[in-house]
Amino acid sequence: MPVQVHTKLEWLEADGLGGFASGTVSGMRTRRYHALLLAATTPPTGRIVLVNGFDAWVDTPDSTFALSSQFYTGDVLHPDGAGRIEAFESEPWPRWRFRLEDGTPIEQALFVPRGAPVVALSWRLGSQRVGVHLTVRPFLSGRDYHTLHHENPAFRFESVVDDDRVLWRPYAELPEILALSNGAYTSQPEWYRNFLYEEERARGLDCTEDLAAPGTFRWDLVPESEAILILAVVGQASSLPSATAGWKPAPQDAAALLADVSAAGGLRKLRAAERLRRRLFPSRLHRAADAYVVRRGEGKTIVAGYPWFTDWGRDTFIALRGLCLATGKVDAAREVLLTWAGTVSEGMLPNRFPDHGQAPEFNSVDASLWFVIAVYEFFRALEGTKRKVTRRDQKTLWEAVDAILDGYTRGTRYGIRLDEGLLAAGEPGVQLTWMDVQVDGQVLSPRVGKPVEVEALWLNALWVRSGAVQHWADLFARGCESFRARFWNEAGGCLYDVVDCDHQAGRMDATFRPNQIFAVGGLPFALLEGERARRVVEAVEARLWTPRGLRSLAPGEPGYAPRYEGGVRERDRAYHEGTVWPWLMGPFVEAWVRVRGETPESKREARARFLEPLLRQVDEAGLGHLCEIADGDSPHTPRGCPFQAWSLGEALRLALVVLKEGAENQGGGSALKSGG
Repeated sequence: MPVQVHTKLEWLEADGLGGFASGTVSGMRTRRYHALLLAATTPPTGRIVLVNGFDAWVDTPDSTFALSSQFYTGDVLHPDGAGRIEAFESEPWPRWRFRLEDGTPIEQALFVPRGAPVVALSWRLGSQRVGVHLTVRPFLSGRDYHTLHHENPAFRFESVVDDDRVLWRPYAELPEILALSNGAYTSQPEWYRNFLYEEERARGLDCTEDLAAPGTFRWDLVPESEAILILAVVGQASSLPSATAGWKPAPQDAAALLADVSAAGGLRKLRAAERLRRRLFPSRLHRAADAYVVRRGEGKTIVAGYPWFTDWGRDTFIALRGLCLATGKVDAAREVLLTWAGTVSEGMLPNRFPDHGQAPEFNSVDASLWFVIAVYEFFRALEGTKRKVTRRDQKTLWEAVDAILDGYTRGTRYGIRLDEGLLAAGEPGVQLTWMDVQVDGQVLSPRVGKPVEVEALWLNALWVRSGAVQHWADLFARGCESFRARFWNEAGGCLYDVVDCDHQAGRMDATFRPNQIFAVGGLPFALLEGERARRVVEAVEARLWTPRGLRSLAPGEPGYAPRYEGGVRERDRAYHEGTVWPWLMGPFVEAWVRVRGETPESKREARARFLEPLLRQVDEAGLGHLCEIADGDSPHTPRGCPFQAWSLGEALRLALVVLKEGAENQGGGSALKSGG
C-alpha cells in the first residue's frame, strides 16, 4: 500500500482482554485512544493508557532522519518522519517501510499477542549499510483511556534497570510497565507538552495532552538482527486503589510470559505463536472478527467497538451471530451466552456494564430479546455438527430465555409489559431502543409505545419457544394477528415505526425509518410475506439504502441530518436522524433475498449489488474492519468507531450464511479469501 501521509486510515491490534494498540498508517496519533500499550485492568473494562507512542529517529553517516511525526498545538507537525513512509501493510500485523533521503531502507513492525497486555515492536535495516543507529523515545502517561494527561509533579520518571529490562511505574496506584529490549537504555526525563489530537478537535472534545518521556533506547542497526522493544503490563493487585480494584494478571501473565527470555528470544516466541494463530483463520475478516471476542470474568463477551466502546448487551447478541456463529466459533458463542445468561434481572439483561464498578444499566427493551434470538441460532448452528452442549448449559440458556419471556409478560422496568399480544415499552425521558440518544436531557427518538422492531423481536422470541410451551404458541399467534392489523400503513406502502405512541391507543408514528425491515429480514421468522413484504423492501431500498448501509431516517423527513459532524450535541442529534448504519445491511439484504424467493440467482445478485461493495470498504477507515456509521448524504464519509462489531458481524453473516449458495462459494470479496 503506497502511502503519503494517511491520518484517516487506522490499524488495530487487540489483546483479547479488552486492551489494544491502535494508530494511523501515518504513525501520527489523532485520537486520545491511539496508544501502544492500552490495557484493560478489569477485562474488558477499566482501560488505562500506559504507553501512548514514541518518537524515533535514525542516524546514518550522512544525517539524522526521523521515523515518527507528532501533531502539536498551533497545527505544528514535528518531526517529519511520516513523509518517509514508502509502504505500509496491515497483514498479518502493521508493518511500515521507510526510505530515508540517503537511500537507507528501514522496516518497522508491531503486533499484540492474544491473551496478554503486551505489544512487540521491531525495526530492521533493509540494506548492508554500516554506521546506522536507531533511537526510540517512548511517551508514557497512566490515565483512563477516555481522559487526557497533563504535566504534574506526581508522575514518576524513575526506572529500575536490570540488564535488558526496564521497569517504570508512572503512578503508585497503577501496575508497572516492563520494557524488554536488546538496546541500550539511557534515562533522560522530559515532559513533551501540547500534543494535539485532530479527531478529538473535530469532535468538539478536549484535544491536547502532555506526555512524559523517561528515557531513550538506542541500537546499532545491522542487517543480521532486529532492534526489539517489547512493552508489557505487570504488577500486583494489592497495590491498586479502588478505581482499578480487582486487577489481576491476564491468563497469560505478561511477567511470566517474558520471564527468563532475552528480547530476541521473547520476540521469536511471541511472533511464532501469533503468526501461527493468525494463519489458522480462513480470511482477513475471520481474523478481524476475533478481535471483538474478549474475556469477561471467567467467561467471554463481545466488545461493541474500538476504540471507545466496551461490551453492550444489544450489540453483543446482534454481533455474535456473525462474529461467532457464522464463522464456526460456536464454543466462543456458548461462553458469551453463558456469561450473559447469569445477568437476567426481572426479565431484562444489562444494556451496558460501566467501566468502573457501578451497577449494570438495565435500560434496553431489545437487548434481552436479541439474546433469545442468539440462543436459538446458537442451537441451530450446532445441528449437523459433532459439538455437544451439556445438559447443564442447555438448562441455563433456556431458563434464561424463559425468565425473559416471563418477566416481559408479567411486566418489568420502564413500563415494559404485554398489551394485546404485543409489547408496550417506555417512559418519558428514557431511551429503550437502539435509537437511544439523549441531548441535554431530551430523548431525540423517544419511540415510547410499541416500536416496530421491538414487536418483531418479541414475536420472534415467542416463536422460538412456541414449540416447547403452548402458552407461548398461543401468545405468538395472537401477537402476529395484532401486529399485521395494527402496523400496516397502506398510504405509505410500509409499516409504522411506532404504534400507540406514548401509550395512547391509535396514535401512530409514520416516520420513515429502517426499523420496519426486521418484519421481513434479520430475524428467523418473517412477520410479513407476499405483497406487503415486497413493498416494504422496495420502499426501504428506495429511501434508505446506501452502499454503506441503511440511513436511520429518510431524506425529506423533518430533522433529517445529512452529515454526522460537529461537536458532541451536533453529532448526537444526527446519530439516528439520517446517519447511515452498516449493520442494517444484514437485515435489509436478507429481506431483499427473501422477497425474491431465496433463489441462487437472487443471492448472486444480492452479493454483487450489496455485499461486495460493502466488503470493499474494509480498507477505507479501520483497516480490515467496517466502521460504525457514515454520513447520510453522499459520499457517505465513514464516521464514529472505525472498528465496529455488529457492522462486521452482519457482513460476515450475510457472506457466510444468508448469501451462501454452497460450500464452493463462501467468498464475496478479497477480504473473505484466505490470506486477505
